[in-house]
Amino acid sequence: MNRKPTFLARRRKLALATLSALAAPAAGLLAAPAQAQTSEFNPGAKPITLIVPFPPGGPLDAVARIVGEAVRPTLGNVVIENRSGAGGNIGMDAVAKAAPDGHTLGIGALSTHAINPWLYPRMPFDPLKDFAPITLLADLPNVLVLNTEFASQNRIANVSDLIGYLKRNPGKINFASGGNGSGGHLAAELFKQLAGVFMVHIPYRGAAPAQTALLSGDVQLMFDNLGSAAPRIREGRIKALGVTTLRRAAAYPDLPTIAESGVAGFRDFEITTWFGIFAPASVPTAAIDRLNREFTAALRSAAVRERMLKIAAEPAPTTPAQFAELVRRENRRYQEVVRRSGAKLD
Repeated sequence: MNRKPTFLARRRKLALATLSALAAPAAGLLAAPAQAQTSEFNPGAKPITLIVPFPPGGPLDAVARIVGEAVRPTLGNVVIENRSGAGGNIGMDAVAKAAPDGHTLGIGALSTHAINPWLYPRMPFDPLKDFAPITLLADLPNVLVLNTEFASQNRIANVSDLIGYLKRNPGKINFASGGNGSGGHLAAELFKQLAGVFMVHIPYRGAAPAQTALLSGDVQLMFDNLGSAAPRIREGRIKALGVTTLRRAAAYPDLPTIAESGVAGFRDFEITTWFGIFAPASVPTAAIDRLNREFTAALRSAAVRERMLKIAAEPAPTTPAQFAELVRRENRRYQEVVRRSGAKLD
C-alpha cells in the first residue's frame, strides 16, 4: 500500500537537495587552484610564440621555422614572430618580460647574449639572469672569403698567402662587415690581432650589402656566414680560404678551417655563430624540461638535420645546463674581443 510522504519527510528531502546543490560549486572552487597549477604550461591548448629577434629570411629565422614545424605534433602550434632591431635586443627584451608560462620563447644568439652586453652602454635585459636556457639549436660557421679577382691577381690561395700580402701591404685591404660589432666584424678583428696585420673596416647595414660590396670589388675581404656565402663560392664569384670553426663544416667538408692553416697563433682560432631557445627566467622547471625534451628530439631527427645542413646550420642539441654554461663562457670571452676591437654602439 503506497503512502504519501509526510510533511517532515518532504522537508528533509528538500533540505538534502539544497545542501547538494550548494556543495557542488564549493567542490569546484576547491579544485580550481590545483587545476590552474597544472594548466600553466599546457602544450596544444595554447600556441607557443617563438620570437625571432632578427628579420625574416636569415639562417636564424630559417632554423626557427624548421624546428617550430618539427615540434608541432608534440607541442602544438608554434607561431614565429619576428621582432628585429637593436642587434636583437628588442626581440629578446620582449621574451625576458613575457609571462613565465612557457608559451613565449625566443631565439637568442651569440650577438644578443655574448656580444651586445659589451657593445651597448645600456642593455634592456641581463643576458645571464633574465632568461632560462632551454637548448642550443645550431652552430653556423663563418667563412673567410676574398673577392675572386683580387685573390687571383695577387696569387692568394690560402690563409698564409693572405697574411703575407697583408704584412707587405699594410692598410691596402678593406674588409666588409654587416655592421660594427657584428660577428663578421669581430672575426676580422680577431684575425688582425692574431696575425699582427692591419686592414680597414667598412661597415654596412647588414651582411647582404656587405657581400654585394665584396662581389663588386669595393672591398677585398669579409668574414661571411657560410650559409649565405656558399652559393657565391660554388659559382666561383668569391674565394673561400677557410671556416672559422675548429672542425670542418659538415655541409662543406672540403673547406679547411683557419685553425688548419699552419700559421703560428691560429691553432685555436674559432668564432662561430650559435643560437638557441630561451624562456623567461622564472618559467617552471617542469616546463623547461618538457620543452628541452621536445626540441632536442626534433634536432636529432634525420629530416631536421638534412634541412638545416642545406643552410650550413649544424644541429647542436644540449641540456639546459650545458647551454647555460656555453652562454656564460661566451659572454666572458667576448668581453675582451669587443674591448680590443674598439667597437661601441649607442
